[in-house]
Amino acid sequence: MKSDSPSRTAEYVAVHRAAHQLLDTPLILNDPIAMRVIDPATAFALNANPEHQCAALSISPFRRAFLAVRSRYAEDQLARAVSTGCRQYVILGAGLDTFSARCPHPDLRIFEIDHPATQAYKIARLRDAGLASHKWVNFYPADFELQTIEAILRAANVDLNQRTFFSWLGVTQYLKQEAIMATLKYVASLPTGTEMVFDYVLSPELHSATQRSIFDAWAPRAAASDEPFRSFFEPAEIAQKCLSLGFTQTEDISTEDMNSRYCAGRRDGLKVESINRLFSAVV
Repeated sequence: MKSDSPSRTAEYVAVHRAAHQLLDTPLILNDPIAMRVIDPATAFALNANPEHQCAALSISPFRRAFLAVRSRYAEDQLARAVSTGCRQYVILGAGLDTFSARCPHPDLRIFEIDHPATQAYKIARLRDAGLASHKWVNFYPADFELQTIEAILRAANVDLNQRTFFSWLGVTQYLKQEAIMATLKYVASLPTGTEMVFDYVLSPELHSATQRSIFDAWAPRAAASDEPFRSFFEPAEIAQKCLSLGFTQTEDISTEDMNSRYCAGRRDGLKVESINRLFSAVV
């Protein structure tokens, strides 16, 4: 990612969420704001002819399903945490995520943390769409390569003595394992009940034939966008690492799990095919 430009991946993910609102019934992720935060020209083209525009942008139903499921899983886990008293939500690498503009939890403080260029672009899109910043939302620009997670959270005025829910979606594959482990280690040191939901790319040697074709298509594209893949994990490996850091509960969600939980019984046949898995770790 170029230091002075917003993430292309963040825009591309947001377009997938917007396309999901138009093409898939029933919705996995109900996000009526998705269309309002993407590039206006792209939004116009999607509204005019969603199937044609998805083909032009290489938006596959499989990828669209995964990105909808990924956000839905994080929001489901957050809702459970809120129901048991959690009142802080930190979105690491927020991109163009719209949860803070449609949050159903009135007492939840939200911290959106992302690269300065991406965050500035996101705030401008919210403003242009007429979406005012809510009083419970805090935006903090941060450079994850230059700042530690502790320094970022302290500067953002997150209450580190309070149980917190973290989402970290679409990020880990672009970081070195040392940086990932440092972040997880710090989160594991926070108060009991703190939870981190993230996704990771499955180690290539464990890919199915379908996953190998997805990887071969996506890895060069990510590298061309200055966001190359850097880290991969095996499911047992990431679970063991999290438990060794101090987390007490983990949940790993495979492609099969995603489809049984969120795509079962659909008449449109929408399902997830992905090289990514979802993971939850609770302190």
